[in-house]
Amino acid sequence: MIKLVASDLDGTIIDKNNLIFSNNFKAFDDLHKHNMNFVVCTGKTYPITKKMCSEINAKFGIFGNGNLIMDLENEKVLYKNLLSISEVLSCIDVAKEHNMHVHIYTETEVITEQLKYLDLRNHNLQNSHESGLSFKTVDNIRDYVELNNPEIFKLVISDDFSTKSIKEELENKLDLSITTIRKFGEYKDFIIDKEYEYLDITSKNTNKQVALEFLGNYLNIKTDEMLTIGDNLNDFDMIQKAGIGVAVANAYDELKEVAKYTTVNSVDKGGFAEAIYKFVKF
Repeated sequence: MIKLVASDLDGTIIDKNNLIFSNNFKAFDDLHKHNMNFVVCTGKTYPITKKMCSEINAKFGIFGNGNLIMDLENEKVLYKNLLSISEVLSCIDVAKEHNMHVHIYTETEVITEQLKYLDLRNHNLQNSHESGLSFKTVDNIRDYVELNNPEIFKLVISDDFSTKSIKEELENKLDLSITTIRKFGEYKDFIIDKEYEYLDITSKNTNKQVALEFLGNYLNIKTDEMLTIGDNLNDFDMIQKAGIGVAVANAYDELKEVAKYTTVNSVDKGGFAEAIYKFVKF
């Protein structure tokens, strides 16, 4: 029996136009009414998703692909995992050698030299989310980090083209969690009307599945009692290892290959709700 539902947000619950299909709201309400452990599991930070989490009645939140776990009902931090300053500086150096864009996330800020890729997307979305996340533009991000020593949850390196070579270089130099996210073709970032690829970089052993295992231990829920729903490559492990892992119809093919079920409906037609009513016993 399913005791915990964990779902990605963008591309799974929220479509490319930042809208949520009507049937999903009924599913949120039913999960809430039946006291289901509903977990938002996203690469986004807590401040930028706080309002959304409240609107969809999520009990718990996994943010930054697993570097922060929150009990949302009590606004309690259960776990957080930061990058070291030396790791951040090394990543910045490699990114700059390859002329790639880099921005970093603290608990409440996005710090960048220029709003350009994912940071521009989040900036454009901040009003709709009414988030507590602010945006700081600095002349030199490396100098800023060295001087201010901020607590950094994650770092993002972006480019118009493939980031494969820089990912391999970073993996050879540093022991970090690095996830590739592609925004090409049908996955284009329609919020800023741009195609790009980025590396989501967090501290070692940080991913959604590891975070779900931590939360499962906290709640005394086994992995095979979890239903996970996603669409992108940062959802891979949690879809593959859950009792029931579901890929929505618009998901990457790599995710569909490891999912136990792929929805008939895409994100904009209620793929999330389809999964809920197929596998959760109310």
